[in-house]
Amino acid sequence: MAPTFDNESSLFNFVVRDGNGVKGIVDSGISKVPHAYIQPHAEQIDKKSASKCEIPPIDLSKLDGPDHDEVVNQIVRASETLGFFQVVNHGVPVQLLDSLKQTAHNFFSLPAERKAVYRKEVSPSPLVKYGTSFVPEKERALEWKDYISMAYTNDDEALQQWPIECRDVALQFLKTSHEMVRNLLEALLGNLGEELDDSKIDAFIGKKMVNMNFYPTCPNPELTVGVGRHSDMGTLTILLQDGIGGLYVKVPEDVDMEKKGEWVEIPSIPGALVINVGDMLQIWSNGRYKSAEHRVRTTSTKSRVSIPIFTSPLPTQKVAPLPQVVKKDGVARYREFVFSNYMNSFFGNAHDGKKSLEFAQVNSN
Repeated sequence: MAPTFDNESSLFNFVVRDGNGVKGIVDSGISKVPHAYIQPHAEQIDKKSASKCEIPPIDLSKLDGPDHDEVVNQIVRASETLGFFQVVNHGVPVQLLDSLKQTAHNFFSLPAERKAVYRKEVSPSPLVKYGTSFVPEKERALEWKDYISMAYTNDDEALQQWPIECRDVALQFLKTSHEMVRNLLEALLGNLGEELDDSKIDAFIGKKMVNMNFYPTCPNPELTVGVGRHSDMGTLTILLQDGIGGLYVKVPEDVDMEKKGEWVEIPSIPGALVINVGDMLQIWSNGRYKSAEHRVRTTSTKSRVSIPIFTSPLPTQKVAPLPQVVKKDGVARYREFVFSNYMNSFFGNAHDGKKSLEFAQVNSN
C-alpha cells in the first residue's frame, strides 16, 4: 500500500525515520508537494525576479605568474563583498568533476534500504551520515533535499568506512582540491597579515567533510526550497554544481555593490568550482570577509546534485578574530570560543540566514 503523506507524523516516519528521504516521496508518484514541505511565503524563491551573478570566474592558474597579485586581489575583493566566487583552472580534473556528478546520481538511485543503513541513529561509522533536510525535528517546513555526508580523518578510514559506491571519487575530489584550498587560504590570510605554514594549517582547515546532495524533481518548486537561507559554519566551502542551477546568494546590505539585499543566482559554469566564505573566516577576519548567505531552489524538470567539500577547524580548536586584525580595527567584534561549541549551536537550530553568527558576536545581547 502506498504511504499517505497527509498525516505529518507518518510522513516524518517514512522520510526521516525509515530513511526513504524526499526521493521516496517522489518515487511514490506524488502530484503535489506534501504540506510539511511548503515554505512560508517569505522563504519561497521567485525564480523570475532573481538576476544572475555576472562576476566572471577567477583563473587560479595565474597565481603562479606575473598576475599573482591581481588574482589575490580578486579573491580578497570577492570575499569582502559577496563571499562567493567561482574558480577555473583550479587543478581538479574536469573528468573527475563529471564522474562525481554521475556517482552522486548513482548513489541516490540505490534502493532506500541501502542508503538508510547510514542514518545517524544506525550508521556503522561515525564518519558517515545519510539524511534529509537539515534539522528535520526543528524545522517549520522541511527542505527538499537528501544527502550523504562523509567526514575525513585519514585515507585508510575513508576507504574502509565511506560507502563503497561513492568513496573513491569523493576521496579523490578531497585530495586533488587540497592545494587549491591552501592557495585560497594563503591569499585570504596573507591579506590579513597571517602567514599560513604547515604547523598552522590544521587550525584553519583541520576538519574536512565531503557531502553529496540530491534535490529530486519537485511538482511545485515555487512552494519549496532545496536548502533554506544559511551561511556555512566552517572556513571555506568548495562546491561542485551540476548544469541545472538553482543556487542563490544574498548580496550583503553593507558592501559597495549593486543589488544590495537582493538574491542573485550563481550560474553554472562548465568546469568551474564555486567557493564560499564560511562563518569562521568571517570571525578570523573580524568581519572583513563575509560568510555568504545562500539558499537553493528546487526544480520540476530534472533532479539536481551538488557536491560540497566543507573545511573547518578541528573541533577542539579555539577561534577568535586574529590579533593583528583586532589591533588594526581597534575592536574585536567576536569573542573567543571552542569550535565544537559553535558546531553544536549550528546543528542545534534550523537554518535562519546568518543567525548562526550570533553565537560568537560580542554584542549579541
